[in-house]
Amino acid sequence: MADVLFTNVRIFDGGGETPFTGEVLVQGNQISRVTRSGHGARPLPVAGATVVDGAGAFLMPGMVEAHTHFSWNDQPSLDAIQRMPPEEHILWCAEVAKKYLDMGWTSCVGAAAAKPRLDVVIRNAINDGTIVGPRYLAASQEITVPGGLGDTTQPHLPQPEFAFGAIVSGPHEMRRCVRMFCKYGVDSLKINLSGESITGMPSERSQFTEEEIVVLVDEAKTWGKRVAAHARSTWSIKQCVKHGIEVIYHASFTDEEALDMLEAKKFEHYVAPGLAWLINTSHHASPWGLTPEVTRKMGYHRELEAAIESMRAMRKRGIRILPGGDYGFAWTPHGTNAKDLEYFVKYVGMSTMEALLSATAWGAPMMRMGKVLGYIREGYLADILLVDGDPLADITVLQDKARILAVMKDGEFHRAPPLRASRTTRWAA
Repeated sequence: MADVLFTNVRIFDGGGETPFTGEVLVQGNQISRVTRSGHGARPLPVAGATVVDGAGAFLMPGMVEAHTHFSWNDQPSLDAIQRMPPEEHILWCAEVAKKYLDMGWTSCVGAAAAKPRLDVVIRNAINDGTIVGPRYLAASQEITVPGGLGDTTQPHLPQPEFAFGAIVSGPHEMRRCVRMFCKYGVDSLKINLSGESITGMPSERSQFTEEEIVVLVDEAKTWGKRVAAHARSTWSIKQCVKHGIEVIYHASFTDEEALDMLEAKKFEHYVAPGLAWLINTSHHASPWGLTPEVTRKMGYHRELEAAIESMRAMRKRGIRILPGGDYGFAWTPHGTNAKDLEYFVKYVGMSTMEALLSATAWGAPMMRMGKVLGYIREGYLADILLVDGDPLADITVLQDKARILAVMKDGEFHRAPPLRASRTTRWAA
């Protein structure tokens, strides 16, 4: 692992301050030096280091995606996702993992897998170098109830193994399900606490008993696992806060009590609203039969309005809102994830600085690596992007792969900056 010196770069260090011109030295897998300097200044010599002359490019921490489904295969339905044969499915996941890293997402939090062990296998393969991908936290399948979101069994094929989700009924089955996923080695348990209008169960409806939720959380804590919830309804959001479910996906429908509860424990929860799903389902899914007229009747337009209002209220209360928009459906394809940052600015009212922080410094604790990830600072892990352009002036530059000049993860280039001249150690962006 060669030492790398980035020079003549504008450094966004993740602290929220205005970027500054300087140099960053990477030694091993860590950032060992960050210095301020004038643009065009000669770099401080480092014996044996490869020098990357950024020529004024924007250097920032790698991004964190908080709501990731590697096994969603860009199809229009849960059935189409789940019925992909396992051999092809694991290859798909490996290719998607590489795509996320290509686009600058150096860390991802799994939000559910389409088959019981897909996330675990992919995480392990990334960690041991079998495949290329971001740092990854592996999730279970979505845990649901008979007839709930994720129960895709047919009357003539009632076996749970043919379902998209893991189906439980009652506390005993819930405990057995959690233990099974913990045995497989997941990092988190995902529960569908509310419905999803496209599946026929309204988003405002909730489907679990409180007793089942208590068993899930208690058993997960016994195994040292995190719990995440698909929670669109007001009741489900309150259940997350009440029972300490750390990760809240969607959180569309709130009332003052729900907002007060979240604010009171805002350092104990993460919210990833999935705005991309709501926006694109409402307005950009016509080729798959989901015209705006159809999705309006389903209730998605009203939910989008409610979600925007909820996120604006959460932002004002200092509740952490992180990117992750249910990418992996036909109208939210993998690789377009940075649209979330544009949506945060356009709809939630974030500044571009806040949007960038939501994908970097704020995401580090979500990865449970808050003291070593998410910043360009000495002693932190070298997950680094070099960008052609200024995301603080135009957040959409992060949607263009060609503008992401280099991606470094753990001190090694996944995508190296282009060489200006061969047989040299000086690289220029």
